[in-house]
Amino acid sequence: MKNKPTVIDLFCGCGGLSYGFIEAGYDVLLGIDHWKDAIVTFENTHKNAKGLVADLFTETPKDISKKTGIKDVDIIIGGPPCQGFSIAGKRIIDDERNQLYKSFVSFVKHYQPKVFLMENVPNIVSMGKGVVKNSIIEDFEKLGYTVVYKVLLASDFGVPQNRKRAFFVGTKNKAEFVFPEPTTENPISAKEAISDLPEKSLTDGTKYKTEAKSDYQKVIRGKSIGVYNHEITNHSEQTTSIISLVPDGGNYKDLPEELRNTRNVNIAWTRLNSKKPSFTIDTGHRHHFHYKYNRVPTVRESARIQSFPDTFIFLGSKTSQYKQVGNAVPPILAKVLATEIKKYL
Repeated sequence: MKNKPTVIDLFCGCGGLSYGFIEAGYDVLLGIDHWKDAIVTFENTHKNAKGLVADLFTETPKDISKKTGIKDVDIIIGGPPCQGFSIAGKRIIDDERNQLYKSFVSFVKHYQPKVFLMENVPNIVSMGKGVVKNSIIEDFEKLGYTVVYKVLLASDFGVPQNRKRAFFVGTKNKAEFVFPEPTTENPISAKEAISDLPEKSLTDGTKYKTEAKSDYQKVIRGKSIGVYNHEITNHSEQTTSIISLVPDGGNYKDLPEELRNTRNVNIAWTRLNSKKPSFTIDTGHRHHFHYKYNRVPTVRESARIQSFPDTFIFLGSKTSQYKQVGNAVPPILAKVLATEIKKYL
């Protein structure tokens, strides 16, 4: 394929999904998100793409096309927020809460890409007893697409994290998309992902203190000449002492009875398990701890667990960086899907 297939990433965040497409040999033209911090990181890491801060609640595809000069595109990807879906009977109704999803549909209608990929939370498949899923399929079928969906587990595809996400793929005038089979039999553990990163903070750009300790670390370091986004969180003495009581892979159930309810969430005081993939990395709620050190993972450690390469540098405040990482689609999983999609272009 001489010319790289072109991509627009809607609700792109920092660009984990589109980064996977770049790695698979696509030309990402544009990423759109309403959050400026994420777009700053996106533009810094997607060198040939334009990042646009825009509210897709109000801006139409025509507006965007006029602003950017992009008239056509091969693929549209993205993850519109759908948690607040409003449904009536057997349909997603025209409710304000559905506007961002409807915006995704309108971009597909406007650009008529060869393929679209829409990512979302796994329970979108069961929401409203399947009404939401059926309605999504119907909306795109009306536009001439053959649509399939599947919930994928990131750790089946070389990501050191048991993160589940739902993907809808639509192909136009082509055979029905077939999702890739798992690429790894032995899931990558949290230790394989982050054991080369030190207990203490590093100034951005500090050279690696050790050699890579796993094949995954060799790949994820890539051409990076140093470590970025590895600033530790200093916890209170009480928090540190409580964490120290929880073993590798343990949780609040390992604590003495009187300490179990010090945080009223069931995920509290959970340590990564060094021998298994991580649980889903969130946006920085600070309830999950390093398997060995008595602290939460750093942004870089979280990014490693999300399969971002070390060359991918997050900008903004530390809180913002955690959120950018937690909201992203793992790039390694995105690359597997992007590679498979090439067969349908």
